[in-house]
Amino acid sequence: MRVLHAVTLHSPSHAFGGPVRVALNLAKGLRARGHEARLLALGEGFEEWPTDVEGVPAKLFPARRLLPLGFSGMTSPALLASAGRLVRDADVVHVHLARDLVTLPVALAALRAGKPLVLQTHGMVDPSEKLLAKVLDAVAVRRLLRGADAVLYLTPHEREGLDAVVGAPLAQAVRLVNGTPAQEERPALSGPPRILYSARLQARKRPVDFVDAAPGVLAVHPDAHFVVAGPDEGELGAVRARIGALGLTDRFTVPGALSSAEVLTELRRAHVYVLPSVDEPFPMSVLEALSVGVPPVVTHSNGLARDIARTGAGHAVDPGPAGVCAAVLDLLDPTANHKASRAARELAAESFSMDAVLDTLLPVYGGIRR
Repeated sequence: MRVLHAVTLHSPSHAFGGPVRVALNLAKGLRARGHEARLLALGEGFEEWPTDVEGVPAKLFPARRLLPLGFSGMTSPALLASAGRLVRDADVVHVHLARDLVTLPVALAALRAGKPLVLQTHGMVDPSEKLLAKVLDAVAVRRLLRGADAVLYLTPHEREGLDAVVGAPLAQAVRLVNGTPAQEERPALSGPPRILYSARLQARKRPVDFVDAAPGVLAVHPDAHFVVAGPDEGELGAVRARIGALGLTDRFTVPGALSSAEVLTELRRAHVYVLPSVDEPFPMSVLEALSVGVPPVVTHSNGLARDIARTGAGHAVDPGPAGVCAAVLDLLDPTANHKASRAARELAAESFSMDAVLDTLLPVYGGIRR
């Protein structure tokens, strides 16, 4: 089966975050099962233009920023001109849909060509009062959600939002959780405590809360070290300023964007992973931490919070540095950390493995092929 995965942007800095990681994980899993999966996206920031990404054949088009609207203002005339041909070559078109000028045109091309169409929105299509969102919903989004053969959602909250965008329950909605490939367990902990944040530096992710939790941790563990990794989306200046204001420059490392391999290296050195963001649908970085056996700290609005709390794989807290600090301190206890680490690995393997995800996805593909 030939499956085309379309996502907005791939770059060396992984600026677009989780949706690209999901698309790549699914494509690699499909290829391991004998299917022909490939990636279609904009590309940006490459010195040498890749023809594959992590072993997945990829067609990347140079990104052009037409409007000052972040990812929503990016497109490629060449991609738009090629979309019809690219979707016709696929047996299934799987679009990681956002309100942008890449995934919307590709999905519309698949709909026009009568190709089996799967949409996966990753929490990116929700009710919005923004003018651009209203225009795109009226022109394309509702038509696509109604016309797709399957719409994949992560959480009940996301499903409610999609129904609200359409104005009626989506009959073809299917729940599909994110998965992560099995990873080698981190080695036995040694050295000073190391606490990691690895996500986009964006206001909703609240990286400054991570910084503000550090003094309380250092009061108990004065040799602890903190890592704030990820591409800047507006908060790097605030993070650096807060680190400086607290006099903690020597306690922090801010390496910028990391490759997938570098993220896993950092995770294997970490005692605790922290993602203090709010309204996070289903973060891949937390799944990766679980797979390595690093106990995560998340807020209650995180889509993984209930599973983490239920299994004891980490802690779910109220937003803000106080809750983060208390949870990190608890997980720095060696006995508590070991117990949570085992639970994290078990949770990743039992509930969020790629085999489990593909066992759900492949019947969806099979049921819509024409």
